[in-house]
Amino acid sequence: MAVSRLLWAVGLLLPGLAWAQAPAAPPPVTGASYCPGEYADDFSALLPRARELEQQVGAYTFCIRTSATYECPSYGPDGNLRRKKVRVSAHGTGFAYRQQGGETLLLTNEHVAEWPAVTDEEHPVDDVPPGCKRVADALKIVANTNDSYEGDDLPLSRVVVDSQLDIAVLKAKTLLPILPWKVGRSAGLKERNVVDVRGFPLGVFKATNVGKVTSAYGHDSYKDWDHDDFIVDALLSPGNSGSPVFAISCKTGEFELVGVYHAGYTRGSALNVVIGIDQVRDLMTTLKRTARPRADSSLPLDAAARARLVSATRPALEPFFPLGAFTAAVRAREDGALVYEVLARDFPLHVYPAVVLEDFPAADADTFGLLGRVWFGNRQGLKAYARSDLDADTQGVLAKLLEGLRRDSVATVAVRALDRDAASSREKHEGTERLEKMLQRLSASYADVAQSAVEMAEHLGPQRGEHGVDLTAALVPVAPLGGTPVAASPPSPALGATSTQRVVAPELPPPPAGK
Repeated sequence: MAVSRLLWAVGLLLPGLAWAQAPAAPPPVTGASYCPGEYADDFSALLPRARELEQQVGAYTFCIRTSATYECPSYGPDGNLRRKKVRVSAHGTGFAYRQQGGETLLLTNEHVAEWPAVTDEEHPVDDVPPGCKRVADALKIVANTNDSYEGDDLPLSRVVVDSQLDIAVLKAKTLLPILPWKVGRSAGLKERNVVDVRGFPLGVFKATNVGKVTSAYGHDSYKDWDHDDFIVDALLSPGNSGSPVFAISCKTGEFELVGVYHAGYTRGSALNVVIGIDQVRDLMTTLKRTARPRADSSLPLDAAARARLVSATRPALEPFFPLGAFTAAVRAREDGALVYEVLARDFPLHVYPAVVLEDFPAADADTFGLLGRVWFGNRQGLKAYARSDLDADTQGVLAKLLEGLRRDSVATVAVRALDRDAASSREKHEGTERLEKMLQRLSASYADVAQSAVEMAEHLGPQRGEHGVDLTAALVPVAPLGGTPVAASPPSPALGATSTQRVVAPELPPPPAGK
């Protein structure tokens, strides 16, 4: 996980803390070995007063049962469509942090509070096949995973969900005991600081786990996630997802909330990832999700990005870049147009393009380009189409395809530019790694669009008896008509991204070497 600037914010005192007005307890001895910084390295820094309060307050962590019903279509032996319903459930942890208007707000993970709208390879659900649609779901507080009595279950509703943070705020329509501690600063953590985690491992029983901070900073960009975190070695289990993570303040000798546990490493049984509380504070107080651009949006599609791509493409001997499972290419023409190709499935054994798109420069500096002519191809060559000759579905696929080709090509050029200098410093090396991961995610997100376009080429390319043209037809500049490129069309719409949940207590891939 790459190192970057940490987020800093002022600690927040949670409402409902009646004893907070009392005079502050004397701080631990300055310079003590167990308290070298903002947070302590040993539990001996926890004052007796704090230990007593933990015994007096009611339980503020809860076992959350999350359940969903999926409708799965299939065909029977008679050829008729059947719809089978599959019900699933899982357990996680949530904790209450605020009372307001006779209700209580709780914090947990997004992957505890949400189920995928549709199951697929990116968003699997145990025991549910891909291609099933969620038709119902529910959240409630239960005693544990074996609790089958529904009479005292407490229903929960979602208030706000942030898939990038993997955080959700839930609401119970009753008053529950709330967290008695301040919200701290995850930016103040250091390696070897001691942590205390409260949750429901396996959903079976309430438990406290302790450990140390093994890495004070990391960035989690796995699938839908995009947030800063830190690593602890507390022994945690599925069901702990959503557990509050506390550190001991050297200033007060009391616990402070510094994070929310959300995932473990596949090959690291004692390494667990905690979302830093600095990013969660605003969501907890405003109950509004703050829009945060993902790493890939740091490469905007505008005239400047196009100019960099043209500059890098013209001298390039290898204009190739990835697009899902396919290989694509981009070539710059003398008239400023870009010619994009999506190559055949079996490239490089066969080198003919399946789809070719002409992309003209736009007059607007904020616009990357304008879609021109389109060619579909096969072994017999290319067949040209005006955009108006294609139906709405085909035009929609091409608009999304062009968006993917633009983004992947711009990102590839950026990766290659950084890679030339990657060995000169750790910072540049880690920056290159981040950009490469972003490109991998970006390319994978257009896999279905590329597949659909290549399938279209099978019936829109030259058919038996037809003679196609070669790629030269697309590489010859087109004379502008009245200053406007021939067949120019409005820019294609930007693609939106949907975020869905991961299963409870997901596992991350192994960390990079040396971490």
